[in-house]
Amino acid sequence: MPLYETVFLVRQDVSGQAVDDLVEQYKSVLAENGGSVGRTENWGLKTLSYRINKNRKAHFALMDIDAPAAAVQEMERQMRLNEDVLRTLTIRVEEHEDGPSVMKQKRDRDDRRRRERGPREDGDGAPREERSERRERESA
Repeated sequence: MPLYETVFLVRQDVSGQAVDDLVEQYKSVLAENGGSVGRTENWGLKTLSYRINKNRKAHFALMDIDAPAAAVQEMERQMRLNEDVLRTLTIRVEEHEDGPSVMKQKRDRDDRRRRERGPREDGDGAPREERSERRERESA
């Protein structure tokens, strides 16, 4: 069977649990039509580059699909009918990637940098806390 990757955007005012429920709903649609879903990732709430239907943010979700074309078309049809789904993109791939997607890798890398960085410093190399204490002494 052909392999696909689907990314879809869900309105910002929908809860994270509702996004997971949508993923489960689309998994069942694919299973009913002879397909299966491998990896699923919820990328969370992200800011959009431009407004889509008055939404500035959206929940992003990724699904790796192994299904016939008819099953994918039915899933996309149901996505178009759902008012909570803003956009969807499905592409056919030769093989699915192993491990986390690039978006998940980026988030892990950014979180690690924040933990390692430590307190922020001002232009002369002193931490912000010391700078504010210095200002208080100078003004007194």
